[in-house]
Parts: sequence; C-alpha cells; structure tokens
Amino acid sequence: MLKHKKSLIAFSIIPQVLLLKLLANYPAFVESVYSNGIYIYISKGMRYVFGWLPISVGDIFYTLLTLYVIRWFIVNRKRIFKDTKHWFLDVLSAISIGYFAFHLLWAFNYYRLPLHESLNIDKDYTTEELVDFAEQLITKTNAIHLSITKNDSVKVDIPFSKSELLKMIPEGYDQLSKTFPYLDYNPRSIKKSIYSLPLTYMGFSGYLNPFTNEAQVDGLIPSYKFPTTGSHEVAHQLGYAAENEANFIGSMAAMQHPNLYFQYSGHAFALRHCLNEIHKRDSEIYKTLFPKINKGVLKNYQEVRNFWNSYENPLEPIFEKTFDSFLKASNQSDGMKSYSYVVALLVNYYKSNPLD
Repeated sequence: MLKHKKSLIAFSIIPQVLLLKLLANYPAFVESVYSNGIYIYISKGMRYVFGWLPISVGDIFYTLLTLYVIRWFIVNRKRIFKDTKHWFLDVLSAISIGYFAFHLLWAFNYYRLPLHESLNIDKDYTTEELVDFAEQLITKTNAIHLSITKNDSVKVDIPFSKSELLKMIPEGYDQLSKTFPYLDYNPRSIKKSIYSLPLTYMGFSGYLNPFTNEAQVDGLIPSYKFPTTGSHEVAHQLGYAAENEANFIGSMAAMQHPNLYFQYSGHAFALRHCLNEIHKRDSEIYKTLFPKINKGVLKNYQEVRNFWNSYENPLEPIFEKTFDSFLKASNQSDGMKSYSYVVALLVNYYKSNPLD
C-alpha cells in the first residue's frame, strides 16, 4: 500500500506538468483566482510567520535540506544498484512534492496576465519613443545626481548602511501603492542572504525564497544597487514572478521613493536598461546620448561592472544558462532575453505618465 502511494506521488509530476501547460492558456484565470486571490493569503501568511525574524529562515531551511539530501544519498548509495526501482521512486517522489509546493506557494504567478495587459498599455514601441524617454531619464538622473554630489564628475556614495537601506525599501511601495493599491507591501520580509558569497559567484544579486516568502538580497553588492535590487525582490514577493516585470515595478518603487538616493538608483537603473536597448537598435544614436550623461553617473555604472568582474569564474556561465532554461520552462519563452521587456513597460507607462 505504501509503495503504491509512493508511486502515485512520484508520477503525479506528469499531470502537474500537463496542468501548467494548460494554465499557460488561461492567464486571466490565474490572475483572478491565484495571483489576486489564493496567493495573497499565502504570501501574507508566510511574511507574518517569518518576516519578523532577523535571520533568513529560508537560507537555514536550504542548508538543512542540503545536508539531509547529501546524507540520504550517502546512506542509500547501495540501493542505486540493489533496489533501483524504489530508489528512483523515492527520488522522484521528493522532486514531485517539491515541484508541487514550489508552484502552489509562488510559481503559479509565472502564468498570470502579462503586466502590460494589466496596466492597459502597449507592448511595442518605436525607437523614437525609446530615445525620447531615454533623454528624459538622462535629464532626470543627471539632476538628481548633481543635487546629491554638487559635482557632475563624482559618483554617488550612499551614506546609509545596507541594513538601513533594507528597512527603507518599503517606503517606495508606500508611495507606489497610492496609485496601485495591489502593491501595498504589508507585512514586510526582506533580508540579507547568508549565502551572499555563493550568490555573487553565481552572478545573482538576490532571490525570493518561494517556500518562506522572504526577499533575499546579496549583502555584497554595492550599496548603490541595494534600492533597486531590494525593490525588485519585493515585487517578486507581491506575486510578479517574471524578472522583467519585477524589474519594472522595482525601478518604479525606487524612482517614487521619498529618499533622493533611492530615486537616483531607480532612475539610473531605468536609464541603463534603455541605453542597452538603444545600443542594440542604433549604435549611432547611442553614441550621441552617451556624452550627455554625467561622468559621476557613469562611474556608478563602472562601479557595478567592476564588482561583478571581480567575481567572474568559469561556473558563472553555467548558472546563467541554467537560469535561462528555467525561465523558458516557466512561461518566459525568451529566457534571459525577456529582460528587455522592462524597457517596453517603462517606455509605454511613462508615455502616459511623463517623468516629473
């Protein structure tokens, strides 16, 4: 009887995969029933349970799970050959349960309505519209930069500790929720990961733990990146699984933050994405825009590049390829390339809502 149940659990992964293929055709259903219904209670519940704790419960959970898995494989190593069938069922059962929990607790959000449909804005945009928005961003970013540094050639150094920045991140969502009530961020649960060093070597600046709903930020990244990275992870917490959509919401939360340093980080983040897209479309236009940016802003960009370059390693491309495959398997057909969708969201949203 027990073996029969184990087989059912193990092979339940097949109908689970088929269900996800089906759900991909009904994003409005996922949006209304799961993302704006079931998930809200799951997310808030876990943040109430784990958010008040100063340490990352999710990181500790992963540590214990990893140790358990290693021990299990060592203890059961001989069963691979002596009892192959049931060894395989044990492994597949664990994968099936994890797969089910991952989607129930968070990942069904990958199948919700695209954000441009929810916002009722266009998905496509012209190069002229992109350039116009980039010029607005250059003007705004330069102005904020100059108001902080009083010198257009000096990079911005944020005067807050990283722990202070984490506590300040929700204030951007307090502002954003005045326009979008569904982005109200309470209770709060955002922490530095105890695995910051491995995350850095893997090329990731943060992640959301789907099993505890804790937003994790790489504690090693430059402070200048904390406002946008933290805001990005909060967007994941609020149910926006797609990386491009979390980038868009996170950048807006930083741009609308009452603190000037957050505003600078948010606008510079949006500008960098727009510049990258302009470079792909028309390198000559890019060459005309680049000199208009304050040298101090460019120094902040270089600061981030230097940071990631210092942690380059042969395994990083493997992690990136794995994540790219994961995105494609999670209803993001363009994988890592889908990150450029954030530019479409920025251009078309601010076309109707010009920067101040």
